Amino acid sequence: CLATLIIMLVGDTYTLINYVSFINYLCYGVTIIGLIVLRWRKPKIFRPIKVNLLIPTTYLAFWAFLLIFSLYSEPVVCGVGLIIILTGVPVFFLGVSWRNKPKCVNRLIESLTCWGQKLCFVVYPQCGGAEEE
Repeated sequence: CLATLIIMLVGDTYTLINYVSFINYLCYGVTIIGLIVLRWRKPKIFRPIKVNLLIPTTYLAFWAFLLIFSLYSEPVVCGVGLIIILTGVPVFFLGVSWRNKPKCVNRLIESLTCWGQKLCFVVYPQCGGAEEE
């Protein structure tokens, strides 16, 4: 989010749209790959919608063509898009993967979460021990 705000202040909207579209296509392709892998590894789990594997495989072929073409035609934009994605890696390790955090870090994360929930009107905040009435 911080990287996107900096890009919006420095660059133009067209470039930002290119960064985000590359990231979206990359995420869509990874999702389809996950769908295919789950169909092979866990074929018996319940699926509300089940389609023939030809459809995601065809989509994946077109996706690979578009992604390779994007990487070839605009490598700088794709590289910046990948850097934007990779800015989430430290956040993942600090917030999710690191299990035995000190209490001060947990309090900081909780206060940032509460502040973000209030700012975005996402959910009623669960700040502190007692609920406000």
